[in-house]
Formats: sequence, C-alpha cells, structure tokens
Amino acid sequence: MTEQRIAVETVSTDNEKRMGALKADYEALGARLARDSIDIEVVTGKVREFFVAVPSWGVGTGGTRFARFPGPGEPRNIFDKLDDCAVIHQLTRATPTVSLHIPWDKVDDPRRLKTHGDALGLGFDAMNSNTFSDAPGQEKSYKFGSLSHTDAATRRQAIEHNLECIEIGQAIGSKALTVWIGDGSNFPGQTNFTRSFERYLESMKAIYKHLPEDWRIFSEHKMYEPAFYSTVVQDWGTNYLIATELGDKAFCLVDLGHHAPNVNIEMIVARLIQFGKLGGFHFNDSKYGDDDLDAGAVDPHRLFLVFNELVDAEHRRAENYRPAHMIDQSHNVTDPIESLIRSANEIRRAYAQALLVNRTALEGYQDDNDALMASETLKAAYRTDVEPILAMARLQDGGAIDPIAAYRASGYRRNVAEERPAVVGGGGGIV
Repeated sequence: MTEQRIAVETVSTDNEKRMGALKADYEALGARLARDSIDIEVVTGKVREFFVAVPSWGVGTGGTRFARFPGPGEPRNIFDKLDDCAVIHQLTRATPTVSLHIPWDKVDDPRRLKTHGDALGLGFDAMNSNTFSDAPGQEKSYKFGSLSHTDAATRRQAIEHNLECIEIGQAIGSKALTVWIGDGSNFPGQTNFTRSFERYLESMKAIYKHLPEDWRIFSEHKMYEPAFYSTVVQDWGTNYLIATELGDKAFCLVDLGHHAPNVNIEMIVARLIQFGKLGGFHFNDSKYGDDDLDAGAVDPHRLFLVFNELVDAEHRRAENYRPAHMIDQSHNVTDPIESLIRSANEIRRAYAQALLVNRTALEGYQDDNDALMASETLKAAYRTDVEPILAMARLQDGGAIDPIAAYRASGYRRNVAEERPAVVGGGGGIV
C-alpha cells in the first residue's frame, strides 16, 4: 500500500467542507458545456489521465546569482526530496513521477531510490545530467565547457557522466535522458562556432550509441546563461539539427523560459510536432529570461496557446507524438511544495482549456481567413473557468479539492521543519 505523507483524514476533512460547492459548480459548468455539445465527464476523464513530472531539485528553496534564503524544513537528501514530491502527488494526483538530477541525487545504491519511490507510489521520469557545474572530486573542470570542450579528456569525462546517468536510470525505471549544457562563450572570438558544435555532436553521438533500445534522449536548448555571448545549443533550430543528426531516439526538449522575450514558442512547438521531433517540455514561466517562475504565473495565455498546439496534435493523431511533461522551476520566495502544487494544477488547467476548443469551427474560420472569429474561438475556451473540472479530477482520484488549503491544514512544513535541521545560508546559486 502506498505510504501517505499527509493523513488521509486531513484531506477528507478539508474536502468535506468544499464538496457541496464543487458539485454545484461542476453541474453548472457541465450544463454550460453541454450547450456546446461538450461532455464534461469526457474532459474530466482526459484531465485525470494527464500527468506531469516534478523535479527533485524543485522541492528545495532556490535562489539567484546574488543570494539564496533557505526555508524551513529543507530536504537534506534525495529521500527527503521524494517525501516532499509524494505530498505533491497525494494532493494533486497529477505528478506520479519525479525527474532526478545527477550528481545532486546520486546515492551509493540506486535500488534504494527505487524502493523508496515504490513505497511512496512514485516512479521516475527522465534523468538529468549535470556538466554545467563541477562536482566535488571531479578531475576535469567544466569552466570552459563540457561536451564541446577543446580538451578531449574533459569531453570524455562529460560523456562518462551521461552514461552513468543512463545506468542509474535503468536501475530505477527511467526511460529517458535530458542533456542540457552551459557550453558557450562570453567574448567574441573566444570559441570557434563550427568546431565547438562539431565536438558537441561527436560527444552526443557517443552517448546516443549507449542509449538502451527503449530509451529516448532529449537535447535542451537555451539562448544564454551562463555563456552570454554565444551558446552551443542556442535555439530550436540547432536543437532540431541535433535530434536529426543523432537518430530516431533523439528529440528536442522545450523549456518555456529558454527563449528571448516575445518569441512565438507555440509555433516552435508546432514545427517540432510537424517533423516528429518534439520530445517534451520543462514547464515554467518567465518575464525577462530564464526566470524559472511558477508555470502560468506571468503568462497563462501563452501556456494555453502551447497546449492548443498539443491538443491539436492529439486530435489529429500526429505521427511520433509522445511528449514528456516535466516542471523545471526555482522557488525563491514561496514554499516550494506549494509552488509545485500550483504549477501542476496550472498545467492541467491549460490542457483542460485547450480540450474545450471547438476544432471544427476553428478550422473553418482558418480556411475562410476569418481572423477575428478564429481568435474568438480560442478565447472562448481560454475564458472558461475549468477549475470545477480540475477539482473533480483530483477528488475522483483521491486528491484534494483545494490542495494548497489541505497542505496548509496538514502542517506538513512545520512537521518536517522539526525533523530536518535548519539550513544556514546566504550564498548564491539556483539550487
């Protein structure tokens, strides 16, 4: 039986207070959707089947390059992180898998991770390698790059690290590897663009060669940081070239914060779907750059437009369409568990809204070049308050109608703060 981090009675008691209002709101929304020939139960069923992975690193308090202010009850290790992730899934019923980052989450025996995850009812999503910072005892430094480094021994070290991530992932049931590198340059002339990309491709091909048959590899692009003049994998076009060069098991991962402001991310998503190379997402939000804010916190409409493309692909059964959904956030001023709860719900919200788009009407307006009504068709779905659907989906799967309220009522943060020593800090760093 799955071990519960929060007492079932706590969730049930909070749900009981909200049950009447939810049923009334759900019935009212159902009647409204029925007028448009939409069955609310069908939509709720689809929402119940939509899941997103939580990042192990996301349950710790984040920071900036300037400072980090630790919160109470900080997880001490990966096992504490999994406990916190279990709370998120218990309340939302939307996050049954965790994405690990190595070496941050490395343990002597990966089977211990599998055993602990099984006890909590958690599985493991894509593995994430780290060659963008140096680990204690590491022989070669990644200060000037990793997979594209000018030094062959440094590249070999980075390759071996990725192979180790695959090995750990196999032991815990993961089926994918996400590779993001910080390689690039900070000054014009510092690196040769062509040769550095050639070295990167050579390294990635060495990793790809050892990929298990049933695995996928996701390359992730980012336009800047920590390299501010140029990055080796800077945009979706380069990312697509990488996936194409590597082979059928290679795909592009889209982080919503890894683009310049005002870039049409939903069109990038459509292009990658069209050519069968969309691997998945790191969901977050941004105002200026790679802010790693809560998903939907700044621009929920953009999140909806991304999901409009995903549901369109689902609707027309696009070939090779099997995206992985993961959250990637840094929580500087909030309780990380609460932020991840909210993000999981906002991602499901965007999906539910996209399911309400009248695709037949939209295609007709598009074919007739009726720009206004095509836009209105999307807006009609976006303006719909789907919270009753989200809450009912959680309730039907044993979660909380109001997960943040139930979490606060449980006193979980206060309880773990008593068990986990307070962290004293003030240094910089995202995690």
